[in-house]
Amino acid sequence: VISVHLRGAFYVSRAAIPHFRKQHSGSFVHFTSTSGLIGGRGQVNYGAAKAGIMSLSRNIAMEMDMMNANINSNCIAPFAWSRMIGTIPTVTPEEKAKVEKLKEMKPEKIAPMVVYLGSDAGRHVSGQIFAIRANEIFLMSQPRPIRSAHSENGWTAKKIADRAIKGFEPNFTPLERSNDVFSWDPM
Repeated sequence: VISVHLRGAFYVSRAAIPHFRKQHSGSFVHFTSTSGLIGGRGQVNYGAAKAGIMSLSRNIAMEMDMMNANINSNCIAPFAWSRMIGTIPTVTPEEKAKVEKLKEMKPEKIAPMVVYLGSDAGRHVSGQIFAIRANEIFLMSQPRPIRSAHSENGWTAKKIADRAIKGFEPNFTPLERSNDVFSWDPM
């Protein structure tokens, strides 16, 4: 899974960059997954590979921007039915119903964003992550600091436990899965 997804994206990108640079334009549209962005059950290797693709795409965007190469790089996290989605464990009747709704989501809903990001109209968009679910488009957040802690004399494990972690806990990200975050029916 890691070789197919992460290494595959890396090697294709590495091979394309010299051609894009020679023509002074190009667009990467990498495919990530909410399994990598948010997390999921039963797909640790897949989620890790897809999170790596998100980072790969962002770093390509930054490198190409620094070089004024006129090459953009973005990620799409598509929601569409696939055989792999059918392997996600479902326990509750609600989870089973969600999977049935996923079967209605077709790849045709993803294609317009790919076309846009690869077009001249989308040239200025780079380093972004979009999720597409039926008729919905989401701009996804990217890791940034949300809280900080400072200790004038440095930290000990006890100080970290008593001060830093206690201050951070209200801002901890819950261990949610995609269907917890996207809890409403697709539009």
